[in-house]
Parts: sequence; C-alpha cells; structure tokens
Amino acid sequence: MPPNNRLWLCYESHLRGFRLTTPQSNVIFILGNTQGVTFKDIGQQTLITKGTLTGVVDRLEEKGLLKRVASEDDRRRTIVVLTAKGEKVFEDVFPKHIKHLKARFDCLSKAELKEAEAILKKIKYLF
Repeated sequence: MPPNNRLWLCYESHLRGFRLTTPQSNVIFILGNTQGVTFKDIGQQTLITKGTLTGVVDRLEEKGLLKRVASEDDRRRTIVVLTAKGEKVFEDVFPKHIKHLKARFDCLSKAELKEAEAILKKIKYLF
C-alpha cells in the first residue's frame, strides 16, 4: 500500500468489510459480467504480477468464488471464471463499493471531474 495515501486507505478499508483484499476484489470486479478473462488480461488490467496473481486466484478459488477453465480455442490458455458464489459476491459488493467511492467524489464539480479525468488520461499515456 502506498504510504499516507488516503484514497487507497478508503478503498482498501471498505473492501476489508467484505473479507476481500484489494487484489481479490479487483479480480472479482474484472470478472463480473463476463464469460471469463485470461490471466494475461487480468494482469494487464490490475497490474498484478504473474506470480502474485496466481496466489490471488488460488485464494479466491479456495473460497469457491472462481474457477480456472482451459480455453476451448487454445488449451494452453487458462480462463478465469466466477462461480455462482463469486457472481453473488460481485453482485453484492461491486455496487456497494461504487456507491462508497462515489460518495467521496460527489463533492467535486463536473468541471473538476473532467479535469481530473483528463489529467489521469494524460498520465496513463505517459506510461
């Protein structure tokens, strides 16, 4: 966790109430409303390294929230899919978490939000 980062603490502490770590919730949020996502795509979207991602997926699999499925197109590729239990967690936690974060950003004007979005996009393209 970045030191003294209040946004991160707000994000992380809310998720702990659902017994999820930040990386676990990020994986669940990416998988929600999909037919499954490859390890590579999850890693690219979360910036979790391959070794760490394997551990996160292992723990979510132990909780019965997701499963690994061999790709029908290429058996060397593994698709990560939410189980029915994982879908229920996604459907419960994701809207609550968005509402939690939205409450923090509601104090910003539309102009401030557009400015923040523009700056974040510019930063994204720098890296």
